Amino acid sequence: MDSPTHVALISSPGMGHLFPSLELATRLSTRHHLTLTVFLVTSHSSSAENNVVAAAEATGLFTVVELPPADMSDVTDSTVVGRLAITMRRHVPALRSAISALTSRPSALIADIFSTEAFAVADEFHMAKYVFVASNAWFLALTIYAQVLDKQIVGQYVDQKEPLQIPGCEPVRPCDVVDPMLDRTESQYYEYVKMGRAIASSHGVLVNSWDELQGRTLASFKDRSLLGRVMNAPVYSIGPIVRHFGSGKDGSSELFNWLRKQPGKSVIYVSFGSGGTLSFEQMTEMAHGLELSRQRFVWVVRPPTVRSDAMFFTTGDGSEDQSEARYLPEGFLERTSEVGFLVSMWAEQTAVLGSPAVGGFFTHGGWNSSLEGITKGVPMIVWPLYAEQRMNATMLADEMGVAVRPKELPGNAVIGREEIAAMVRKIMAEEDEEGRAIRAKAMELQRSAEKACAQGGSSYENFARVVKLFGR
Repeated sequence: MDSPTHVALISSPGMGHLFPSLELATRLSTRHHLTLTVFLVTSHSSSAENNVVAAAEATGLFTVVELPPADMSDVTDSTVVGRLAITMRRHVPALRSAISALTSRPSALIADIFSTEAFAVADEFHMAKYVFVASNAWFLALTIYAQVLDKQIVGQYVDQKEPLQIPGCEPVRPCDVVDPMLDRTESQYYEYVKMGRAIASSHGVLVNSWDELQGRTLASFKDRSLLGRVMNAPVYSIGPIVRHFGSGKDGSSELFNWLRKQPGKSVIYVSFGSGGTLSFEQMTEMAHGLELSRQRFVWVVRPPTVRSDAMFFTTGDGSEDQSEARYLPEGFLERTSEVGFLVSMWAEQTAVLGSPAVGGFFTHGGWNSSLEGITKGVPMIVWPLYAEQRMNATMLADEMGVAVRPKELPGNAVIGREEIAAMVRKIMAEEDEEGRAIRAKAMELQRSAEKACAQGGSSYENFARVVKLFGR
């Protein structure tokens, strides 16, 4: 009997990178019976990351190897993508040592988009090179085509008067470009262009989307007159890959106890991901907007990005309030005590969105969160903050029709309470005609996602196709 195919996977640090990489490893192990060794680069200072890694190890589905930390003391680059790229580059020697120490040599290496320099190690050990793009096909298209735009366009992308054209895809508005393209003089821009070249030269790309969701964009990769001109690697749409938590029905959580008491589809869940925060002024408007909407809500509250002398309120005995209330308008908790629930930590998001009580999702629009909303059939308000979230917001609201978004980008202005309240009512209120269409579209995409992953579905078949290639 042949031994199972052994595949290695490497993930960069950050919750948004760890979650999809570990879920991909879980699927490769449970559904396709591969042997997996997962190499992780973590921040080593994040308790949330440590908990995720510990939970992954506890499943026993694959081997987890945390690479030792690299020396970053001399790195002055403060950009997110620049620092990530340097971090992963400096972990290449540790990865080489770890793979050479394995008793069973993997036949393929799957790297996330920030880990493509690990391909040098794959070449040394004669491993096939694959990339896992945890985001969507439109983001992949821009990333691949950035090397062409770099030669075509003079000046800053954000100063262009016309959208950026990508063959066979929707054009990208200059204001929607990903963070590394905001300033072409920064090191992270060059890292991003380099990343696109590495992805295009791999043996294959796994993207967290599905044919029915982004068929036109995915088709352009195969067309030699469109993106196929620069994309040498085949693209396999294998999504949606989303994390799975418990159902929250065990009664141990105060949050889920509260949700069980609320009417169906009456609660909007407000969370800006593992790294999303608001300014103090925007938090104030958000609080008033939720209150004005007169809708039930669960809000994941985090300290604001900008400290203000007006932030802190005192309790009745004159001491400084240490609860979430210190970031919120005075009296807000008392006025919303019957309809609102505040949490200070990132909740089990898929379980919250799957609650019968939840009827809307106020999100930063990260692709992990977007997919969690789609797979639960929940309409969204998208509030883009960083990375590729501006593109995601445009796609979810304008192209897919499952979301609404503010008139201005949140990073450019403080969005007022009235507009926030109006957006909440639009996706939550039964009598809103546009809201009904958005809710119907959300349910339609949920069914599309389920069909893609079911036996015989497009993602199911694509997954099986690429797994066979790993063993060659």
